[in-house]
Amino acid sequence: MTGHFRYTSPQPPKSATGVVADVYAQLATDFGIERASTFVVLSASPPLLTATWALVRESLLAGHVSRTDKEVVAAGVSLANRCPFCVVAHTVLLHATGDHRLAETIGSGGLPADPGHRELLAWGKDMSTPPPFPAGHAPEQIGTALAFHFINRIVSSLLTEDMLPGGAQRYRLVRSAAGRSLARTVRRELRPGTSLALLETEGAEPAWAAGTPVGTAFGVLRSAAHLGAGLLSDEDAAFVRESVAGWDGITPLPLSGAELPDRAERPGARLALLAARAPYRITDEDVAAWRVPPFTDHCLVHLIAFGAICAVERIEANLPTHSKELA
Repeated sequence: MTGHFRYTSPQPPKSATGVVADVYAQLATDFGIERASTFVVLSASPPLLTATWALVRESLLAGHVSRTDKEVVAAGVSLANRCPFCVVAHTVLLHATGDHRLAETIGSGGLPADPGHRELLAWGKDMSTPPPFPAGHAPEQIGTALAFHFINRIVSSLLTEDMLPGGAQRYRLVRSAAGRSLARTVRRELRPGTSLALLETEGAEPAWAAGTPVGTAFGVLRSAAHLGAGLLSDEDAAFVRESVAGWDGITPLPLSGAELPDRAERPGARLALLAARAPYRITDEDVAAWRVPPFTDHCLVHLIAFGAICAVERIEANLPTHSKELA
C-alpha cells in the first residue's frame, strides 16, 4: 500500500482485524472516511491509533460546541504548524459544514469576516493567548487543538503533502465537492464517549478536560506516545524532552548547531526532535539514518509520536493559567 505514505507500508484497511478494524468501522460511520490516511498511518501501533481516533472523535466530532468553530481552531493549529495536508483537510471539512466562503478564506490564508471566527483562528495559531470561548467549551476546543498539534506532526513526518490523489485539492471545485460529500456525516450529532470502549489502557486526565471523555482519550494518547522514548538511549530521550521543554512553542528549530543533533551520530534524537519542533523538515536521509534493523514501521511511528507528544505537552503548558483551571 503506497499513495500518501512516505516511510511506512500500512496494511490495507480491508485486511484489518481486531481493534484496528473496529476503529476503521467507527471512522466510516462517525468521520465519513473509512480509510483516512491520517489514521491508517498509525495502524502499525493499535494503541496509538485507537487513542488518536478517540481524542479526535471526542473533541472535534462529538459534544455540543459548534463543529464549524472547532474546525476553525483546528485549521489555525494546522496553519501554525505548516501542515498543508491538514489545512486542506479542514478546508474540506469547513465546506462540509456549509460555510463555503469561510472554508476558502481560511484555506487561502485569509482572515474570516466574522470576529468570533477571527478570534478562534488566532487562538488556534497561538494557544498561549487567552481563550476566546466560555469555560464550558474548553474540553472540546483545547482537546481539538492539542489533537491536531499531535496529528499535524504525524502527518508532516510520515505522509505526503497531497490530501487528494494527484494534488486535486488544488482546485476549489474539488475541495467543495469533497466537503459536500461529507456534509451529512459532519452535521450528525454524535453521542460522547462511544470511542472509549476501544481503549485498552489508562492515562492521567488533564484538568482542562473537566472529567469528559476528551480527557480520558488525551490521557491514553499521552501514555501511548511516551512509549516511543524507549527507542532512544536515556541520554537522547532526556535531550529531546529538555529541548522541547525549553522551546517557546513557536520559534523554528535552527538548521544547524548544538540544538539539532548530528544525523550520523544521534539519528534517533534528531528524528524525534524534528518531529516535535519542525516535522516538515524531516528528510529521507533523516529517516534512513535511524531506521535500520531491527527497527520497523511500528518503531518509526512510535518515535515520531514521542516527539509529537513532547511538543503537545509543551504547548499545553503554555496555556494561560486560567485555561488550565477552567475545570
